[in-house]
Parts: sequence; structure tokens; C-alpha cells
Amino acid sequence: MTSTITVGDAFDMIKNGDAVLVDVREPDEFKSEHIAYAISVPLSTLEAGFQILDIPEHKTILFQCLKGTRGQMACERIQGVEYCQNKLVNIEGGIEAWKQHGLPVIGVRESLPKISMFRQIQMIVGLLVVISVLVGFMGLTLAFVFTGVLGGMLFFAGISGWCGLAIVLAKMPWNK
Repeated sequence: MTSTITVGDAFDMIKNGDAVLVDVREPDEFKSEHIAYAISVPLSTLEAGFQILDIPEHKTILFQCLKGTRGQMACERIQGVEYCQNKLVNIEGGIEAWKQHGLPVIGVRESLPKISMFRQIQMIVGLLVVISVLVGFMGLTLAFVFTGVLGGMLFFAGISGWCGLAIVLAKMPWNK
């Protein structure tokens, strides 16, 4: 079972130097806004990134994400590994709860996207899959092949870390 902590208690621990804050969101999310003193170690590269960190064993490690789900996953993945003997705690509600309590964040600007790059890709590919499946059921069976190609592209992006759609979206004016 993952331990959790309120944002107020987490803030006190960070302020007193009793804890290290690890932000497990993806780099574009971290870049748009993050909690002061947070170390960015994305969940997608958690084990490899975590081995590089040299956190003293007496410090509690606080994991934080957008709303708490990925932070909990990070606690579960790191729990019991030989290179980490620290106490692991997830911040309830993530950075959203942090902001709701009026605690400071760094990097908030109105010109940055309200929707993360990852979510933009999910929405675009999801919409294309729905449309192509509907077109396929209307009689154009080639649309099912297009749906398969989209799935293959997602698989390739997942195993390689390279996503052409992310490169295109990064150049869009709303993502500048």
C-alpha cells in the first residue's frame, strides 16, 4: 500500500529539508509548470532516471504528478528496489491540489498550452481512429487499414520514443 501525504504536510517537509520532491510527469508538463525544488524524473524513464539520483537514505522521497495517479504508480515501481531504501510517499492530488491550496509553482504562463502534448496526441489519434472505423463500417474497408497503421504508429512511438506527431504539434503556435 502506498503512503500518501497532504500538500500542506508535503510543503512543510520540503521547506524543512526533510524530503526530496520528484515530479514524475512528462518533460513538457514539467516545463510548463512545476513545484519549486522538484526534480523531474518522468514515469516513462523512472527506474533508469532514479538510479542516477543520489538521495540520502534519511530523506523521504515525495512523488508528485498532475493529480496523484502517476505518483502512486512511481511509489509502487520504486518500492523494494535495492538502490532505494528511502521512505516513499505520494502527494495526494498532485500539482493540482498544490495549486488549489495556493502554494507556489514555477513557470505558469498564459501563453503555454492548457493541454499537454501527450493529451493532444491522444485526442488527435483517438479521433482519427473513431472516424476511420466509422468510415470502414460505412463500406470503405480501406479505412480499417488506416486504423491499423495508426495503431502501428502508436506502437512504434511507444517502443522508440520518437513520435512524428509530437514533432509537428510542437511547432504549432498554441504550443510555443
